[in-house]
Amino acid sequence: MDKIISLCKRRGFIFQNSEIYGGIAGFYDYGPLGVELKNNIKKAWWEEIVQKRENVVGIDGAIITHPRVWEASGHVEGFTDPLVECKKCHERFRADHLIEELEIKETGAVGEELIKKLTRALKGVKCPQCGGELTKPRRFNLLVEAELGVVEEGKKKVYLRGEACQNIYLNYGNVLSSQRLKIPFGIAQIGKAFRNEITPKNFLYRQREFEQWDLQWFCHPKEMEKWYDFWKEERMKWYKSLVNHKENLRFRQHEKDELAHYAKVAFDIEYKTPFGWKEWEGIHWRGDWDLSRHGKFSGKDFTYKDPETGEEFVPQIVETSGGVDRTFLFLLFDAYQEIKGCRTKTTKAVKEVEILLKLHKSLAPVKVAVLPLVRNKPELVKKAKEVYQMLKPHFSCQYDELGSIGRRYRRGDEVGIITSVTCDFQTLEDNTVTLRERDSMKQIRVEILKLKEVIQKILEGEEFLKFGKIIK
Repeated sequence: MDKIISLCKRRGFIFQNSEIYGGIAGFYDYGPLGVELKNNIKKAWWEEIVQKRENVVGIDGAIITHPRVWEASGHVEGFTDPLVECKKCHERFRADHLIEELEIKETGAVGEELIKKLTRALKGVKCPQCGGELTKPRRFNLLVEAELGVVEEGKKKVYLRGEACQNIYLNYGNVLSSQRLKIPFGIAQIGKAFRNEITPKNFLYRQREFEQWDLQWFCHPKEMEKWYDFWKEERMKWYKSLVNHKENLRFRQHEKDELAHYAKVAFDIEYKTPFGWKEWEGIHWRGDWDLSRHGKFSGKDFTYKDPETGEEFVPQIVETSGGVDRTFLFLLFDAYQEIKGCRTKTTKAVKEVEILLKLHKSLAPVKVAVLPLVRNKPELVKKAKEVYQMLKPHFSCQYDELGSIGRRYRRGDEVGIITSVTCDFQTLEDNTVTLRERDSMKQIRVEILKLKEVIQKILEGEEFLKFGKIIK
């Protein structure tokens, strides 16, 4: 984890929010490379869930909704974590995080039985900060409150959304009628959510402001099991397509005491992180709970009438819900490699450790680096800049002329750049360049006029070596 955090800060992936003021726990900013990687991740999900499918559409809902939304969803009453406080230093902690051996699973609500269980288990446990005595566990609501209103005395309490999916249920009727859809169909969304986490930790894994992607699949009650199994397998297949180490992915079925009261079954796709197996995405059997609750609280009828059979029913919902920020972090874990003895033979620092970020080609924040062999030859620099300007409208490109060519290759490997284009003295003679592949370090010679086409095919997955003769 420390190495990932260091890489993110050093190379411009992630910065601590408000760092110049000492930072604020649970909030992070995405830097120049981070925002490119994050946007690529979201684009890949949107293509997989929405663009590839005829019966899934997207929305983008507001962060603040009517306060009654969160009463209907159960968040005002039950969206809680167990809180303890040190009587000496007044530091606050999540009670379940202090007792690893309980293996209490993450859930949205904290019942009286769990509070009793934690109270018994915490006897004798001291504050990890100062050794002071801890209070008894109590429930703490995770919703982040805000106020709306023009004048101070007229302001009303509202909530920043605790989960992004509620907007989908609120707009179910609007989408159904405006898009002329029929059951089954899905509504997808990527958006921000906010939780007043007691102890945000593990970098991007547990934050107070984060981004979610959700698919809510509306189907006939009799077909619920079929569609649940379908989406469960589809989501695992997609995650496996993005990672190098498929053995670090698994399903974990929720125990009976973890299930929401409306759920028949729930599975998490988990990833093996440096801090244990952790949830990546949940596949949830939500049934008709959400539409029925919003129907009751709003007075709207969400009964669906089948246009062919005339049958009426409230659609049931399969939910697939994951975190964009968690995906960002887990993909860094998966891609990060340390190679002892520098892979780049042109540098003398052969005893150094090289970092290779082996990101999927579709996700890499920079696809192409353009490099003049040396910077003290104006004609080489000029040619390299011409190539850079030629490629930049078509690919995410980086121009780099500082340091030895070996050092520049290594800097590119560290941030996952797929290909490097080097303009050398032969370029000035025959208008060809050296094209280097990140993972194998192999190099071929390519004509500048064919460069755009070759790079495009490589990024689409075609074999690198078919486009030229190996020169190194």
